[in-house]
Amino acid sequence: MDDGLILLRRTFRGLRQEYGHRSGLAAELVAGDGTIIGARSGGIQNLPVLRRSREHALQESVRWGEPSSFLLVPGIVSWVIPLVEEERVRGGLSGGNVRGTADPREAAETVSYLVASGAPRLLASAYVAACPVWPLSRVPGTAAWLFQRAYEATTWRSSLLRRNRENAQQQQQIAEEIHRRKASDQPGFSLDQERALLARIRAGDRGGARRELNRLLAYTFLHSPRLPVMQGRAIELLGYLVRAAVEDNPRLEYLLEQHIQWVERIVTSRNFEAACAGLRDALDDCMNHIELQGFTRHHPQVRRVLEFLAGNYMRTVRLDEVAAIAGLSRFRVAHLVKECTGKTLRQHVKLLRIQKARMWLEETDKGLAEIASDLGFADQSHFIRHFRDLTGLTPAHYRRGLASPAGSKPATDPLADSRRRV
Repeated sequence: MDDGLILLRRTFRGLRQEYGHRSGLAAELVAGDGTIIGARSGGIQNLPVLRRSREHALQESVRWGEPSSFLLVPGIVSWVIPLVEEERVRGGLSGGNVRGTADPREAAETVSYLVASGAPRLLASAYVAACPVWPLSRVPGTAAWLFQRAYEATTWRSSLLRRNRENAQQQQQIAEEIHRRKASDQPGFSLDQERALLARIRAGDRGGARRELNRLLAYTFLHSPRLPVMQGRAIELLGYLVRAAVEDNPRLEYLLEQHIQWVERIVTSRNFEAACAGLRDALDDCMNHIELQGFTRHHPQVRRVLEFLAGNYMRTVRLDEVAAIAGLSRFRVAHLVKECTGKTLRQHVKLLRIQKARMWLEETDKGLAEIASDLGFADQSHFIRHFRDLTGLTPAHYRRGLASPAGSKPATDPLADSRRRV
């Protein structure tokens, strides 16, 4: 058995009990080949047809970065949670089996299917009878809860699931934009779209910037789905963004070096999806740098102020200090920074602190109280309030969201998604 699953078994008892109390179902550990670990000898849980269904569902859950609900066999719905530590797939969790209807005819058909697949009729009948009848709308929420609690129990973080989930969400946004353009007969690309993307970046609106980027990618795909055309368009767009950033702030010149690495990744992409992911990651990286340095419109006094804030934001910064750095009055330096960057001095400090907090939440196990203290917040509540103002999430929810599918939108019909994927 995988070492990670052995570790999980040690903490699994409490999770299994909590899940059983909440759902009335039994969660089971699943190996990579779909086998239920520790299944009772002589039962049918690891019947080949059931094992293959779970194996495929586990692969799909890793691919999409979220739980996968699926038809285990006709008439029985199940769901599986991927257990991934960083880039390594350890196995999964089966959330149990339910039926969508109490119709005895459908139950009889399910029993017959299992018998035809090699199960003794008596065991097949008992297996189907043990499956409770659920409204299928309950499945997504139950699966999401188990996903979140499993990662809280293991304290694992999965860069693989997060990346796959972001890729899937990006492709969904692009597909929706393509459909919208076709339905509305909307004109093609305009410079206004590039300006809208730049405006989102300047505002620090990461989600909005991604949506604008995906609109541009949708146009590119509609214009020509050929990969070289898309790569050329992506490189052109990157050049525009980097040039705009450097023109506004010479201290961002090092983005030119990053630009070479971004272009290389896009050029070596083997398909449209990989190229889109490369451009999205370049956008995120670019925004990370811009958030720390800001847009200054070449003003030397504002540059000095931002450099000072970048080195001192973890302590209390007094306006008198900032005014002295700039050689201006208190009123003038505050007005000038707001005029040139679109943000107040306080907003710059807040943004720098929250950016650092996000990095610590992603890369360390620091507690919230420690982060609040190290970043100069008055207390933990003050930190949580400011973090939520900028990100829309509490720090705890943000950290859990690194592995959980919180950003995904559950399907109205929980089986519609599984039908699309299988």
